[in-house]
Amino acid sequence: MNRIVLFLSFIFLALTSCNVDNSPKQLFDGESTDKWQIAGDVTVDNGVLLLNDGAALTLKSGSYSDFELNVKARTVGNGKGYIAFHTNSPDNGYKVALNNDLESSQWWTKTGSLLSVRNLTKSVVNTNEWFDLDIRVEGKAITVSLNGSKVVEYIEPASPYRTSNHATKLLSSGKFAIQSTEGTIEFESIEVTPLSSTADTALQQTLAIDETTDHIIKLHQENFPVLDYHVHLKGLSAEEAANQARKYGINYALAPNCGVGFPITNDEEVLEYIEDMKGQPFIQAMQGEGREWPQTFSAEIREMFDYVFTDALTFTDTKGRRTRLWIPEEVFIEDEQQYMDLIVQKIVDVMQEPMDVYVNPNFLPDVMNDRYDEFWTDERMDKVIDALVKTEKALEINHRYEIPNKAFILKAKDAGLKFTFGTNNAEGDFGKMEYCIKMKEECGLTAEDMYKPNMIM
Repeated sequence: MNRIVLFLSFIFLALTSCNVDNSPKQLFDGESTDKWQIAGDVTVDNGVLLLNDGAALTLKSGSYSDFELNVKARTVGNGKGYIAFHTNSPDNGYKVALNNDLESSQWWTKTGSLLSVRNLTKSVVNTNEWFDLDIRVEGKAITVSLNGSKVVEYIEPASPYRTSNHATKLLSSGKFAIQSTEGTIEFESIEVTPLSSTADTALQQTLAIDETTDHIIKLHQENFPVLDYHVHLKGLSAEEAANQARKYGINYALAPNCGVGFPITNDEEVLEYIEDMKGQPFIQAMQGEGREWPQTFSAEIREMFDYVFTDALTFTDTKGRRTRLWIPEEVFIEDEQQYMDLIVQKIVDVMQEPMDVYVNPNFLPDVMNDRYDEFWTDERMDKVIDALVKTEKALEINHRYEIPNKAFILKAKDAGLKFTFGTNNAEGDFGKMEYCIKMKEECGLTAEDMYKPNMIM
């Protein structure tokens, strides 16, 4: 008899353990905050939950491992904060940012960021506007979506890289917490759906990035802006670029080539491009091509981009010949030192153009590039840096050409210049800014040294 009772008890426990309640649970329905432990200024006004300046909520009971959290929220003015999960307090666990403040000094942690793991430089939602935020955890996979579009897809690897400051950002189980770090954040609804633990974590691990060798996660953990400021849709579509950005954890600034003979040649085509890019998770930059681009595009159109950049690779030489330094047939050198002085002067002249960032910096034609350090003397470097400083231009560190050299970057840093990291890709698979990050480490660049885009779009 006892054996029968034990057997039936075992069957009952097995069945009930598999019978997970997957029904949605209202954590805030527009009325009560009874499910939450409250700290600070928290109110409910006309069905809206408000957290003001430092206020926090922590769920009183329940522990969630795999789940989907659906939130309708908005930030008010410069209000910002975050939602934490797998935690017992607002200070610990993974955190998803709520931050649409375009003036924020920490501009690289916008709404939807999986903070310190997948920071986002672009928010696809705006302050003072309601948006849907979905956080989904299945096994080792974390997905964050805004208004139905994925902005973060992260798989926690077997050996995640975490600094001591971020040691609690690991998947486990726990409660939810919400924190206002500045100003006001508001919620119309908060709902969680528990999920059955059916994810194939072994398969997920094969798709995860090895963080023991990945330098991108180290930048996120350091709270350094992870942005490739110079990406072209060459060899990939906007959708593919977004997928690749989420895969690597690198934000992209897309830059159409704008100028005579390039894909975009006038103001009307810029307007069409900007309309097509609405709602996309990219910072938008303009690359001015040739020396006539400032006259080709109106100031009003140029100012619609988050920033504008150009290089000095195209110019007219002393004999009136059109020169494009990357095309050997268009490089006419009679005296190398004189030609080098011409290149330097053309760079200085370009600083007068209405752009924000000087890119492909200090590029040399193939016949001279093997003696790059020889041609770029201290005097020539100082002349270019002085022009950058006087015109308040930022300097690109370019991955594709691995320029400028370390000596120039150190001089530029000492002069107080701001920097960007740029790939300037010619195809779809263009790496992870390895040269830029190498120079960051060797030259001691910090987040404060990086250029902040205007964040217009």
